[in-house]
Amino acid sequence: MTDTTVATVPDGFELMRKGMGFSDNLQPWYRRLQGDELHFGLVVQEQHCNLMGICHGGMLMTMADVAAAANLNLARGGKGGSPTINLSVDFISAGRLGDWVESQIQLVSPKRRFGFCQGLIVGSEGPVVRFSGSFYFPDHKGMWKNKPSDEGGALAGLATTPKS
Repeated sequence: MTDTTVATVPDGFELMRKGMGFSDNLQPWYRRLQGDELHFGLVVQEQHCNLMGICHGGMLMTMADVAAAANLNLARGGKGGSPTINLSVDFISAGRLGDWVESQIQLVSPKRRFGFCQGLIVGSEGPVVRFSGSFYFPDHKGMWKNKPSDEGGALAGLATTPKS
């Protein structure tokens, strides 16, 4: 790193466990439950960057996808996978090497079979990404070969009682 100040992980964030499939590419990354919103974040490191030395768009899209699905599952009191139907991402600015970037959810709307979520990923200088997505809530065994538990996953240790 050249002439870059490295951000620190804000209070209340805990390290995500490894073994979460593709999202392990974000490691080390963190989560924090604040009120009824689940935040995800990381300090941008070299493995998160593209050849231009800024946070790779695919990494930011993965963070947006996980943040949206996890917040929908939290809102509906469920655990487990919610496959993405659509994810729209607008890249607003760059996440730079050493920056802390964090998801902030603006809208969560779970329905019976589908859910909708929108939010931002923000860095030290403001919004980096704006995203919105729609997700499917499978409730049948045909969706899973071997249904995984969320033990230690994005919702592990969080209260997941349905909201009225």
